[in-house]
Amino acid sequence: MTTSDPADGLPLPRRYAAIGALCLGTALIIIDGGVANIALPTIARELHIDRSSVVSVVTVYQLMLVMLLLPFAGLGERVGLKRLYQWGQLLFAVATLLCFFAKSLPFLLIVRGAQAIGAAAALSVSSALIRATYPTKQLGSGLGINSAIVSAGAALAPTLGGLILGIAPWPWVFASAVPFAIGSLILGRALPDTPPRDTPFDVIGAVMCAGMFGLVIGGLESGVHGDSPVVSVAIVLSGALLGVYFVRRQRRERDPILPIDLLAQPVLRLSVIGAYTAFIASMTLIISMPFRLQSEFGFSPVEMGLLMAPWPLTNIVVAPLSGWLSNKIPAGVLGGVGMAISIVALVLIAYLPPHPTHFDVIWRMALCGGGFGTFLPPNARLIIGSAPRERAAAAGGLVSTTRLLGQTTGATLVAALLAFGIGNGATPPLVAASLALVAGLCSLARLRPSIRMPPSDEVAESVATLKQSR
Repeated sequence: MTTSDPADGLPLPRRYAAIGALCLGTALIIIDGGVANIALPTIARELHIDRSSVVSVVTVYQLMLVMLLLPFAGLGERVGLKRLYQWGQLLFAVATLLCFFAKSLPFLLIVRGAQAIGAAAALSVSSALIRATYPTKQLGSGLGINSAIVSAGAALAPTLGGLILGIAPWPWVFASAVPFAIGSLILGRALPDTPPRDTPFDVIGAVMCAGMFGLVIGGLESGVHGDSPVVSVAIVLSGALLGVYFVRRQRRERDPILPIDLLAQPVLRLSVIGAYTAFIASMTLIISMPFRLQSEFGFSPVEMGLLMAPWPLTNIVVAPLSGWLSNKIPAGVLGGVGMAISIVALVLIAYLPPHPTHFDVIWRMALCGGGFGTFLPPNARLIIGSAPRERAAAAGGLVSTTRLLGQTTGATLVAALLAFGIGNGATPPLVAASLALVAGLCSLARLRPSIRMPPSDEVAESVATLKQSR
């Protein structure tokens, strides 16, 4: 298989096979993360463990992802994006098969950790592979399709998990993702053969990066779940202190694992801040809304599922369209419009009628999902497309890490609101609207000529100058 010029994307029909591999890989990771939630009560019953302990099946997976995305992005630049992606898919498939031998929680957690390692390896380089697969003028469309796959996977996971549990033992819930891995591995032969960089990998920096995220997020999770406040604060502070030292150390590196060379660009920094606040806002609403629908309005669990579905279903349609438009319209404009729509929708959700009908909730959720779907793909395109090509993996890892950090922060925020007794009313959507306002302002600020992103060759030159100054 010949190597194509990454500047022009892959030739047809090879490009279609590569797109198929990337779509299946994305679906694999999203579905696997979602189906586990449905299986938790069954796992707790069959393994004879309490419900508070079984939640670790989900948290260990999420924590490992956040810890490993940036280190793996740096590793992918050294060993080759395609190779790391395929290794990740293979590890995930093997680890999933081991779920059938899980007869205890510790063994299941080890398996889930292995799954997370494989998922992190694939996810860390997927955005860079998308950039190398599509021609530059179609990059927004590619990222929009990827966002639609994420939304479709999130919408499908609960239904798929419930159907499997109805006819098969719980390990089959995890095995449902294996066909996606196999398909991605087969089609993955068509992925772009990006050459690896002949530079040393900062192993110590990778360990420090993982430790920083692990301690901070682990400490926050510990506090939310009722552990000793003193211990939780100590864990978070340890992670923060490690982070301060880590960032200082990264400033001396030519190719930092934490891409501070990219964050030095104001437009990229604003994009990351906007994405972070947008993901916190979306997760705040998604997690808190079921509590409100049930406790305040009296909807049944089945009704709640139907009322929440318009969000991802709208995203499936809007995200590809927004990605396509980002090839023609500045991301700052699309992002501002998207967040304006989301703010209006969030305020309308906060002030639902005392006795809302199904339609009252559905159209508001669809409007809100459409707003976020308009914002996120152009934002990701700006981050990934504006980075120097040799740092595309780092930019992609930054996008994925920002998403997971935002979602984790949103979940922690909802837990805190619930602890204070204000998590199942109008407060969460109003908090989410405030965060969406921050994201919208960050997006509009990128339109200012003084911080607008220069052409990619100027970016590469400025990054090189920054590295030489070190």
